[in-house]
Amino acid sequence: MTTQLLFYKNVSPVSSEQHKDVSVKSGTDFSFAKKVNSAPIVAAEFAKAAEEFAIVFVGEGENTVPVVILGANKDENSFVDAKGAWLAGYTPAFIRRYPFVFSVTEDQKNYALCIDEDFEGCNTEGKGEKLFDAEGERTVYLEQVVSFQKNYQVQHQLTQGLCKRLEELDLLEPVTAGFNKAEGQVQKLSGFKAVNRSKLKALDSDVLAELVKNDGMELIYLHLQSLSNLNRLAKTLEAVA
Repeated sequence: MTTQLLFYKNVSPVSSEQHKDVSVKSGTDFSFAKKVNSAPIVAAEFAKAAEEFAIVFVGEGENTVPVVILGANKDENSFVDAKGAWLAGYTPAFIRRYPFVFSVTEDQKNYALCIDEDFEGCNTEGKGEKLFDAEGERTVYLEQVVSFQKNYQVQHQLTQGLCKRLEELDLLEPVTAGFNKAEGQVQKLSGFKAVNRSKLKALDSDVLAELVKNDGMELIYLHLQSLSNLNRLAKTLEAVA
């Protein structure tokens, strides 16, 4: 399981010079996410995501991030059907923000709004929402996109704090999930980590109090409870097989 830009292909900084005539038509077609079996989430999404997806952790050290498992196979998303429809009630913000994304500027101090120019909804025929008006100023739509990306980035940084603490406390351990396929074979999914319950219970009372106070404990239990959704994913796999 990986956490790269996933479905982003041709990312370019948004500018009035380059995108003055560009419009974006987005909708209910999530075909772009059909071949990703996981997607990053932020702490603010745990409660909603835990209702339908298994929340796990991937990466090492400072690069550890929480993700939702979307499929048992490497290049398969069980929550997107053949027509591109999203089958779950909740859509992770990482997916909702597409085709836009923030990238770090060359000075490593700021973020620049970028767009995947290969997104099928990008056009110069005026279909959907324009990025800039006739005077080259940001449209209301683009301002909303920027606001969404800023909020996402703030939540991402807060989530990094949680992951860093879990790593410091040595609570994460590698886990492998096994799925029984209809023909009797076992489909295995690895490369992710989960909180070790025994290590969690063995923490000092002061550390436990800290986790309760900063809402870390709530997020941990949402993560642990969400692992039961692997059974739902297994049933989906059996139905497809």
